[in-house]
Amino acid sequence: MLARQLNIAIDGPAGAGKSSVARAVAEALGLVYLDTGAMYRAITWKAQQQNLSLQDPEILGRLAETTEFTWSDDELKRRLLMDGSPIPAAIRSPAVTRCVSLVASQETVRRALRQKQQQLARSARGIIMDGRDIGTAVMPEADLKIFLTASLEERARRRMHDLGQDVSQLPQLMREMAARDHQDSTREHSPLSIAPDATVIDTTGLSLSQVVELVIRHAEQICLSRGE
Repeated sequence: MLARQLNIAIDGPAGAGKSSVARAVAEALGLVYLDTGAMYRAITWKAQQQNLSLQDPEILGRLAETTEFTWSDDELKRRLLMDGSPIPAAIRSPAVTRCVSLVASQETVRRALRQKQQQLARSARGIIMDGRDIGTAVMPEADLKIFLTASLEERARRRMHDLGQDVSQLPQLMREMAARDHQDSTREHSPLSIAPDATVIDTTGLSLSQVVELVIRHAEQICLSRGE
């Protein structure tokens, strides 16, 4: 447990290990973890369930604005709730994965969710968020900013493993991931980019525990510099 709780931003492309690292660091340091990508997936899933147009910024913006995201009451292990209920596992479905980048590119959606993410951060005593614009837009004043990256093949192999797919799917996954990278880095609003004061960690060839150790080491250095 850190003497003074930190706000940590972890950004990076798909498959760089952001969520796994953020969860492990949050547990080690006693911080609340917020998976901002889950919020965009939740809005995408909700829009699909309601048969809404995924290309109408006004409709999607209203949906994001009226969707409530709150913390569960369990302060020892806070979970993110959507409209008072656990976020469904279906947000990880291929149907959502194919469309989430399109929904996330809408500024109306990003503006609404950015405000909600900032509110969630204010209600937590120290937080770690992962996403694609945390250090640049959501928490530009974060105590520690980390940008995780890895080679395209490495990231595709990790996704292949997560999805339980065989190696024959690797080329297709690499193409899909490259397309997602392009969409995220070239979108008009809050594109994927490295904050000027972020520490870049290439996770290619590193284990989860090794990356977690590196992030914790940076967090400890901040505390030491403050005399904590």
